[in-house]
Amino acid sequence: MTFTIVALIAFAGFGIFALIATRKKSVKPFPEAWKALLLEHVNFYSELSKVDQKRFQKRMMVFLSEVYLDSVGFELEDLDKILIASSAVIPVFSFSEWHYHNLSTVLVYPENFNEDLGFKDTDEKRHIAGVVGNGRFEKQMILSRKALHFGFQSSSHKTNTAVHEFVHLIDKMDGITDGVPERLISQPYVIPWLKLIHREMEAINDNKSDIRHYGGTNEAEFLAVASEYFFEQPKLMKKKHPELYKMLTACFRTN
Repeated sequence: MTFTIVALIAFAGFGIFALIATRKKSVKPFPEAWKALLLEHVNFYSELSKVDQKRFQKRMMVFLSEVYLDSVGFELEDLDKILIASSAVIPVFSFSEWHYHNLSTVLVYPENFNEDLGFKDTDEKRHIAGVVGNGRFEKQMILSRKALHFGFQSSSHKTNTAVHEFVHLIDKMDGITDGVPERLISQPYVIPWLKLIHREMEAINDNKSDIRHYGGTNEAEFLAVASEYFFEQPKLMKKKHPELYKMLTACFRTN
C-alpha cells in the first residue's frame, strides 16, 4: 500500500522517531543460528540450491547493513529481521546486485495501524498492514509484525505484505509508483505490460479473477498484489494466468 504520510502522530504518540541511517554499516557475517529459521519459515530460500542459499544469506546481510530496522512497543526478534530481509531479497534475488537506495528505515508495529499511523488497543480502524512513505518520510517503510509473519506462515495463500511493499519500492525507483517498474521492464514491453494489467484489473473488478481484489485499485497496486501471488503461488499463477506469469518471470528474471 502507498500513501503520503502527513503526520507524526505515530512517532510522537510513542515518543519515538524512526532513525534515518546516515552511514552504511559494515556487512556482518551471517549468523549460524539463522539458517534453521530460514529453512523453516522461508519457502523461497528452502527451495534454492546450497550455492544460491549462500548467496541469499549474503544478500540479506547486505540489506541489513544498509537499512535500519526499528519497532514500536516490542523488541525485534531474529525471526522478524530474517523475514524483513528475506522480503527485500526475494523479488530481486535474480539480479546480480541490488540496493534499495530509496529506503533507509523499516519500522515495525505489533499489529495493523490506521491512516494516521496511530496504534491504540481501542482503535477499531487498524486495517493497514504495510505502507511505503512519501514526502518527508520518503525513505521509510512501516509494517505490521502480524502481517509480516502471516505472509510466511502458509503455503496455501497468495498474500505477503512485506514483499508487496518492497515491490512498491522497486516500482518507485524510476521516480514514480505507477505499476511500470522501469528497472524491471524494458521499454518495448511497457505497452504490452500495461495492456495486460488493464485486462487483468478489469477481470478483478468484474469478480472474474482469483487475484486479490485490492489489485484492481490501480496499476501500482496490481503490480504489488500480482507479485505477491507470483512469489507465493507460482504454479497456480502459471496455470490460471499464464501470460501474467510469463511477464512476471521476465520482469523478476526468475522461474
